[in-house]
Amino acid sequence: MELDYQLAFELAPIGLVLSRHRTIMDCNQRVCEMFGTTRERLVGQSFKVLYPSADEYERTGERIAPILNKSGHYADDRIMKRVDGRLQGETFWCHVTGRALNRDNPHEAGIWTFEDLSSRRPVKAELTAREREVAAHLMDGLTSKEIGRVLDISHRTVEIYRARLMRKYKANTTADLVHKLMAG
Repeated sequence: MELDYQLAFELAPIGLVLSRHRTIMDCNQRVCEMFGTTRERLVGQSFKVLYPSADEYERTGERIAPILNKSGHYADDRIMKRVDGRLQGETFWCHVTGRALNRDNPHEAGIWTFEDLSSRRPVKAELTAREREVAAHLMDGLTSKEIGRVLDISHRTVEIYRARLMRKYKANTTADLVHKLMAG
């Protein structure tokens, strides 16, 4: 039996996107289901339509470029948003993994996977863009100093955001906060 790679791409159980210069060139059905939209609505669009804010889109692009340059791949958990349908604008946790096809120009072309984590990690508290970024790095086990370096802010600023998160999630310790963030 001959392998049909187009069919494998289309029916993969995880969201797949092919990109050029942070524009969606092709995507599979799972991505459309996840973001509540159609392939026609996504192809040719900037990834910006999948982010809760333009700032998060810009900061994520700046943050991942050096990592893609160095290793050729990148992965994180981040909050994304549904594009259309009855859930339009709803935010959800998503595991994103990508590979640059050219390390010297990482946004030139890439292959990305998207996994909806909302069944395991619902978004319960209303968070700002920066709080979402800090929360994602806390769940990865980074310290305030490490988060500050990644986000290009001071560790004291990270501690302020962590304190806000602790209040919103009614957490007593950072470990308790991480546990509550993981649970939603």
